[in-house]
Amino acid sequence: MATLDVSEEEGNMRYKDSTQPMNLRIRDLLNRMTLPEKIGQMVQIERAAASPDVVRNYSIGSVYSDGERSVSSSPTATPQEWIETINELQAAAMSSRLGIPLMYGINAVHGHNTAYRATIFPHNVGLGATRDPALVRRIGAATALEVRATGINYVFAPCVAVCRDPRWGRCYESYSEDPTIVREMTEIIPGLQGDMPSGWKTGSPFVGGREKVAACAKHYVGDGGTKNGVDKEDTVGSFHNLLSVHMPAYMTSVIKGVSTIMTSYSSWNGEKIHNHRFLVTEFLKNTLHFRGFVISDWKGVDKNANYTDSVMGAISAGIDMVMDPENHTMFIDVLTELVNLKAIPISRIDDAVGRILRVKYAMGLFEDPWADEAHVDHLGSQAHRDLAREAVRKSLVLLKNGDNETGPLLPLPKHSSRILVTGTHANNLGYQCGGWTMSQQGLTGNNITAGTTILSAITSAVDPTTEIFYHTNPPADFLESNNFTYAIVVVGETPYAGSRGDDANLTISEEGRGTIYNVCEWVKCVVVLVSGRPLEIQPYLPKARALVAAWLPGTEGQGVADVLFGDYEFTGKLPRTWFKSVDQLPMNAGDKNYDPLFPLGFGLVAKAGGSQDS
Repeated sequence: MATLDVSEEEGNMRYKDSTQPMNLRIRDLLNRMTLPEKIGQMVQIERAAASPDVVRNYSIGSVYSDGERSVSSSPTATPQEWIETINELQAAAMSSRLGIPLMYGINAVHGHNTAYRATIFPHNVGLGATRDPALVRRIGAATALEVRATGINYVFAPCVAVCRDPRWGRCYESYSEDPTIVREMTEIIPGLQGDMPSGWKTGSPFVGGREKVAACAKHYVGDGGTKNGVDKEDTVGSFHNLLSVHMPAYMTSVIKGVSTIMTSYSSWNGEKIHNHRFLVTEFLKNTLHFRGFVISDWKGVDKNANYTDSVMGAISAGIDMVMDPENHTMFIDVLTELVNLKAIPISRIDDAVGRILRVKYAMGLFEDPWADEAHVDHLGSQAHRDLAREAVRKSLVLLKNGDNETGPLLPLPKHSSRILVTGTHANNLGYQCGGWTMSQQGLTGNNITAGTTILSAITSAVDPTTEIFYHTNPPADFLESNNFTYAIVVVGETPYAGSRGDDANLTISEEGRGTIYNVCEWVKCVVVLVSGRPLEIQPYLPKARALVAAWLPGTEGQGVADVLFGDYEFTGKLPRTWFKSVDQLPMNAGDKNYDPLFPLGFGLVAKAGGSQDS
């Protein structure tokens, strides 16, 4: 394809003319681009490596902030600091020869989870328990506003994996083991991106203005089905199984105009998805008619021993943009050589760049590339915190509420003489938010961002005359001598993400197990389990008078108290099968010999007055 000198047609730059059809603008711009400019558009680098000179000189297509950093060394960067940094990089992109604007991406997997004081919503597993696609859509819209508050226009969300084994460390990023539920929750995409206008071409990316962001469905495809739930490993099965279990949410995402799709580290029947031409090009692009761009996962084309082979395999398979945080020059050099050697045809490069440009045009970046402060007040706004609180309420699943001998414990009375709040997770905002919160692996403590712990929420909910005692793990003499009316025991998992969360045992932390045994022996107790997945609870079930699965509720702990004390009913239903023993795993609804502790869809309803229904 011939390359035009910009000076040849200064007065007729149709790619800059918003009155021209998008396809014509894309063709016009492609005709003007040199090979280095095209390959530069195919690179996404991390903010720490993205100086203005690098962005300008290499025609970099996208920059992102990873899960460990924001826009500076400070974890408390303000929206204005984000905006200033992003505009500095955008100015560099716009001052390049052709002035192609930059996309800036970030993980926003349960709200704008890297921005200080942002609203952190329940992780996807909790949202799957709500069975409420309209709620998830509203969460998408709120997340888009909070992301735009910091000047960012692209999010690596939603994760539409179908987790089939809770031993997988990313299971909380999955809405459910049931592909139908996951498919319904893709309603978050129009929340993030906006509603496509009537007549919009199926499969074409759509972003509806400056209050919306480009979304990314991930991780294509089958990442939730790996053997024994081991992250990044092999999903074994027929194409029919892949189509029926892992593919439906991607089909719906494409129909809803998702802008980008991220490939999975995992493999299908031994072949890495990043190198899988049939799945990426022939099926996703040609059969499903996906017209946005495909992006690799972090260093996803850097996993093979031979880097040239890795680049060759990924680009040939159909990956359009490569997330390479530090080695952009190596990638550019290798891909340039492969094109010059005709190992990769220029038509493949033009397809990739054309898709990237289509998304940028759909985002309106050529008309208005700049970040501004118009949405700053949306970051952590009260309206969004109220929405997150609602999501927490609807995500809670009541697994046990007394028995025939004791009667229901929930809802708890707000007026009591003295109550005990205890457990490792009762007063730890980092624990209740989980992984992907201000850091990829999550944090501990209450000053990581703004929010309300479950303890604080309980304190606000009960009658002012009720005495509240808080002790992380109280000794027996303390329990025996204080004559508590009841105890709320909040325990669970500590934060993790990705492969660090792979766990063959799925047990409550040791201190948490001890707290259940000690406290529930002396005081009638409700156990609130804060976790990203079902855990082994059968040994402790007889001790607890009531048991609530709270998942990873995020910053708005008031939602937990709202339901414990009966202001709202329990309505959540299990998005996952709850096993009796890890020896049963993997086990999913519909399996032969299905024998769960609690089946998919289980959830009691505690009503005022003490009655309960399933």
